[in-house]
Amino acid sequence: MNAPTDPIRPTTVDLAAQYESSGVAEVLRELDAELIGLAPVKQRIRETAALLLVDRARRDMGLAFETPTLHMSFTGNPGTGKTTVALKMAGLLHRLGYVRKGHLVSVTRDDLVGQYIGHTAPKTKEVLKRAMGGVLFIDEAYYLYKPDNERDYGQEAIEILLQVMENNRDDLVVIMAGYADRMDRFFAANPGFRSRIAHHIDFPDYSDAELARIADTMLEHQGYGFDDGGRATFADYIGHRRGQPHFANARSIRNALDRARLRQANRLFETAQGPLDARALSTITAEDIAASRVFTGGLKIGTTQRESA
Repeated sequence: MNAPTDPIRPTTVDLAAQYESSGVAEVLRELDAELIGLAPVKQRIRETAALLLVDRARRDMGLAFETPTLHMSFTGNPGTGKTTVALKMAGLLHRLGYVRKGHLVSVTRDDLVGQYIGHTAPKTKEVLKRAMGGVLFIDEAYYLYKPDNERDYGQEAIEILLQVMENNRDDLVVIMAGYADRMDRFFAANPGFRSRIAHHIDFPDYSDAELARIADTMLEHQGYGFDDGGRATFADYIGHRRGQPHFANARSIRNALDRARLRQANRLFETAQGPLDARALSTITAEDIAASRVFTGGLKIGTTQRESA
């Protein structure tokens, strides 16, 4: 009986071909298509993908290989696309063979920390069990740590997470997300996390122009659109809203459009006389935006905007 032979290993690799055949190119194209702006984030994702492609090629050639640390920290203000990018990252890691399933489990403190003794460990372990083979996304991770409350059980969840992040890094990727300053304080108080996280990605706020494009895209997906006056007034709305409390980038834009559609529907009911065509039912006007409480005392619409509305 012949002794088993070692598999024949490739001696060269075409990285461009691997980039396409692995599906990585498709994931990155989807990221570009679905998310406006975020150029530095997309660049970091491309760099990470390149690292993993080279790492996989080295493994296939039998070169020195060690499973890379892929745990990540996403920092930035609300509504900047962190959850969406985490979902795309899960798909990318699955296509490259670094996670078995490629699913995303998104949680907050309430999903991990119990309210009484003996409650936290089973909650945290159940979440980790669901996330195995994929990516665990912990939003506002700093709320796990409450040093001013000695009866808080967050520390127990932290210790379990740290152990699993170290021992199961070939079957689970953890992404922690939140405001940059609070994440810095969290990592300073819990150095075990910082030492296990290799990739820190900062998500910038969207510019006014990018938010306007996001608004157009959101409306298009819903079968709506602005007229000229509505678009101009919404651009003004963005400038006002950014300076007010609790601004959440794309999330605030989505909420504003939901309210604009509500006002549009009521305007049509109150003013329409006779049948309405599809354009009337699908157009957001200046009047629908200007009624927002964001404009102190209401917005005075210019003649041109009034006529186009």
